[in-house]
Order: sequence, then structure tokens, then C-alpha cells
Amino acid sequence: MVSVFVWALASVLIVSLISLIGVFTLSLQEKRLRKWLVYVISFSAGALLGDVFLHLLPEVAVSGLTVGLSGLVLLGLAGFFVLEKVLQWEHCHHHVAGEKDHVHAFAKMNLVGDGVHNFLDGLVIAAAYLVSLPVGLATTVAVGLHEIPQEIGDFGVLLHGGFSRGKALALNFASGLLALVGAFVGLWLGSGVSSVIVALAAGGFLYIAGSDLLPELHRHSRDWGKNLGQIVALGLGVLVMYLLLAVG
Repeated sequence: MVSVFVWALASVLIVSLISLIGVFTLSLQEKRLRKWLVYVISFSAGALLGDVFLHLLPEVAVSGLTVGLSGLVLLGLAGFFVLEKVLQWEHCHHHVAGEKDHVHAFAKMNLVGDGVHNFLDGLVIAAAYLVSLPVGLATTVAVGLHEIPQEIGDFGVLLHGGFSRGKALALNFASGLLALVGAFVGLWLGSGVSSVIVALAAGGFLYIAGSDLLPELHRHSRDWGKNLGQIVALGLGVLVMYLLLAVG
């Protein structure tokens, strides 16, 4: 149990540190940043899908794919859909207010949404380690890759909201540390509910990959060279998840 505790907290801390990636993007031109970011998104989508179908579902479906398990996956997918809808509604609500500080309000709401997301990341990573070491490692890689484009975007939103670079970086990192809180909650809940959390996470990962990441790739599909690069990156993401099956 001690090793699980150490692995989970170390992994969540590493994922939290990704929130500092925004500082490295300041020296990059926007055109160059967008050029390589699309391949990170492709790789991330492949990693999330690979984690779902090669790690998460096989671990929780050892007794077969039951209606109850399918329902939990569907509930996870629907839950992430509702969460995103709520956050988007709050964005629009503050943005349409028309007040002088509406951009700051949106930035703060984005920070709250990111904090909730990071808390769930920590919860899922801890639950995955309670299932097994390979599942924990695979989920950490998948979550970490997904965090890279997200944290770059969140850092940009905070800058646009009027925060200084230093404060934006500090706030983004503080939000990232909520993943540690989620990890402690996941470890406290214990292995009794880890399978339920993992099944819900599988649905959430399917939603993120299918609703957020893959559609973004279609926005950059005019160049067949880039299309091929995206396909290769997506395949590599799945391949990494497959290779992690050998761990443990």
C-alpha cells in the first residue's frame, strides 16, 4: 500500500508540474507553437484511447462487459459532457455581462473549471494505481499528455484575462496542485471504489478524445502531409499504451 501511495502522489505531482509549461511557450512564435501543438494533441488522443481500451476497460471487465459496467462508462461520458456544458455556460454568462471586468471574470471561471478538472485527474490517477501499477502508469502518461495543450491554453486565457505572467503562472500551478487533493481523496476512498472510478474515467477519457481532441485535428486537415503526421502521432500514442502493458 505504501508503494501505491508513493507512486500515485509522485505521478500526480509530475502531472501538476505540467501547469508550468506555459512559461516555455512565451519564447515561441504563435505560428510555431500551433504547428507542433497539433501533433501533441494527436498523440494525446491516441494515448487516451489506448489507455481506455488497453488498460482501463480490460482491468475492470475481468468478469465480462456487464450492463452495469457499460452503464458506468456511459455515466462517465455523460458526466464529462454535463461538466463541460456547465463551464461553457458560466463562460458565456460572464462574457455577455458587458461589464468592464468581464474578461477577468471569465479568466477566474476558467481557473475554477481547471481546478475541478485537475482534482478529477488526481482522483483518477490514484484509483488507477489502486487497480495495478501498469494501469496507474498508463493513466498518468495519458493524463499528462492531455494536460500539455490544455495548460498552454489555460495559461493564455489567464494572460488574456489581465493577469501578469508571474501571477498567471502561479495561479495555474496552484490550480494544478488540486490534483494532489484529488489523489489523496482517491487513496482515502481505497480500492473498494477504485473500479467504479476507473470505469467512470474510461467514459470521461472517451469523451475528451472524441469530443475535444479529435474534432480539433479536423480543423487542421487541409494539408495531407499534416494529416499523415497526425495519424502517425495518434498511432504512436496508442503504441505507447500498448508497450506499457509490459510494465509490471
